[in-house]
Amino acid sequence: MSPYKYKIAIIGAGPAGCTLARLLLRSDANVQITIFEGETALHSRMQGGTLDLHPESGMEALKRCGLFEEFTKLARFDGEAFTVCDKKLNKYISLGGTKDAKSTRGRPEIDRIQLRRILVDSLPEEMIRWGHHLNSVDSLEDGSFSLHFNTGIENGFDLVVGADGAWSHVRSVLTDIKPEYTGISGVVFSITDPEERCPDLYALTNRGSIFSFSNSKTIMAQQMSDGSLSLSTWGVHSEDYVKELLKETDGDEEAMRRILLEEYDGWAPQLRKYIEMSNGPQILRNLYQLPIGTRWKNRAGITILGDASHLMSPFAGEGVNLAMTDSMHLATAIIQAAKVGMTEALTKEIKVFEEDMFVRATKFQCMTRDMMGHMFFTPGAPESSIERYIISAAGHDMNLFLRPVFVAGVYVYFWFWRLFH
Repeated sequence: MSPYKYKIAIIGAGPAGCTLARLLLRSDANVQITIFEGETALHSRMQGGTLDLHPESGMEALKRCGLFEEFTKLARFDGEAFTVCDKKLNKYISLGGTKDAKSTRGRPEIDRIQLRRILVDSLPEEMIRWGHHLNSVDSLEDGSFSLHFNTGIENGFDLVVGADGAWSHVRSVLTDIKPEYTGISGVVFSITDPEERCPDLYALTNRGSIFSFSNSKTIMAQQMSDGSLSLSTWGVHSEDYVKELLKETDGDEEAMRRILLEEYDGWAPQLRKYIEMSNGPQILRNLYQLPIGTRWKNRAGITILGDASHLMSPFAGEGVNLAMTDSMHLATAIIQAAKVGMTEALTKEIKVFEEDMFVRATKFQCMTRDMMGHMFFTPGAPESSIERYIISAAGHDMNLFLRPVFVAGVYVYFWFWRLFH
């Protein structure tokens, strides 16, 4: 072990930042890690819906973190049930879940807050500094960095890692590139106790997810670990849609439901019922993305990962998996550099990490763009685009020889499917 100790600041205590910290903590690298998080506590805000972790990325990261057993205690293998339909409830994809982990397709669901809690609880309590909102980063004469927070200044870091999400302050040190509006915005809300209040919707969701698309809009429902349903309505709107909707409803939840039901006029009664039965807080959001192929010139002592590096829309389900993959690769780079114990070694390893991440991220950014485009920006979707949607989702990383067979199989399947629907 090198006698030199890298002093590392990780900005953001989300899955990417905490996974990186956990991996470094379990290694023999001579590092001192501090995570600075703007939120005041783990539960200071709503943490979003449910995530499906993939075997080669999110689940692999948890295995390397020594947390896979904790994950399996909470993972919902029956949460893999998945339906894609149109506004009339014509089902183009309908996959059941299972309670048997051995027969699973390998992508179990877990609530975002549960995943984050597993990771946070695996770290020493003093490692995470809650309530530290980063304002700026300055370089010092000795090559280290000074971090300016709302709470004061922290000095002397050899490496600053930005795991601080879509509007990353660390990214602004590396590049002027900022997120751009996807053209899609919507409302996120929920239904509590659906098994009792609306058993038909509970059955329709099938303990998993249902995604209904038509007319450049969607109604989505996903079951959470507490039995509630996480709902969202997304559509192609101007960037001012959220602002106008907030002004029009002025916090009136019933007014919001009424407006949404008007927007989804003509949709199947059961799909509209998701909106009618909603009773949770209503969160309005615009969706943003970083330009495909975003990259920056390597700068010694600073890097970013996860959404800070390659923000995407959520419609391919790759965001957290890609972020945790970034964490695995960056941890490997830091551990390798720590064997030498020089800042030059760290710079060299991180440059290699970034170049690898740029290639990996671009592939998934393209896939996400295509899947979003097939359902939201293609006239007649999903009827006109379901084949391309499936090929983008499942065929993006297939063997060059297998992919043509898969593509042909998808088109043949839906040719027969249309004969009977």
